[in-house]
Amino acid sequence: MSAAPPDNDVLWARGIVKSHHGTPALRGVSLGVHEGEVFAVTGPRGSGKSTLLGCLSGLLPVDEGEVWFNSGPVHTLSRTGREKLRRERFGFVGSEPHLVPELTARENVALPLLLAGAGHKAAHAAAGEWLERLDVADCAALRPADLLQSQRQRIAVARALAPLPTVVFADDPTAPLHREAQDQVLRILSSAARSHRLTLVLATHDPELARYADRTVALVDGRLTGPAAPVPPRDASAVPAGR
Repeated sequence: MSAAPPDNDVLWARGIVKSHHGTPALRGVSLGVHEGEVFAVTGPRGSGKSTLLGCLSGLLPVDEGEVWFNSGPVHTLSRTGREKLRRERFGFVGSEPHLVPELTARENVALPLLLAGAGHKAAHAAAGEWLERLDVADCAALRPADLLQSQRQRIAVARALAPLPTVVFADDPTAPLHREAQDQVLRILSSAARSHRLTLVLATHDPELARYADRTVALVDGRLTGPAAPVPPRDASAVPAGR
């Protein structure tokens, strides 16, 4: 086993190899993600972005290689250990919201806080604050079936941010949204990461959205095409105003 990763890397991977039913998805990927940064993984659909996020978060066990979180090995954890890590330290947003249909929007956002031991009042207060930030406070008492897809997706983003996890994994999180809403949600995600010292790992096939990141890597056919590069500052004048 290699030495532990650098202290400022909250996530670190070396030589990750992963296949799905015999088809290679990742072919020896190595990278480091610094604490508190917004890190984007770009590439076309089918390039391995979702698999990479799954391996970094412990959702998927690696076939070969190493994954570390805060200098602790993830690749040697049991399935139960990986589930505990994801529940306690990570937040997730995908291209589909996967809300609990029986719960209201506020209850969906409060759920991870309640599961972590927060009191009912504090959890629901935090849920309300994040629903407000995501411009869906008026949906708080509604259930998913009564909401638009774009509203459900914003609620999923609020749910991921409300517990203030160490790392938020966002896998094409703005797919159901139109361009202006995409900008707003990415702006909120990146701003929350920086203001609360969260680390955001974003996967997207849209290079324009990757410009919200501090650094970006490109993944093609399961391989990184170059080292992580800093992203030029986004032109604030080109971003629509929002909350």
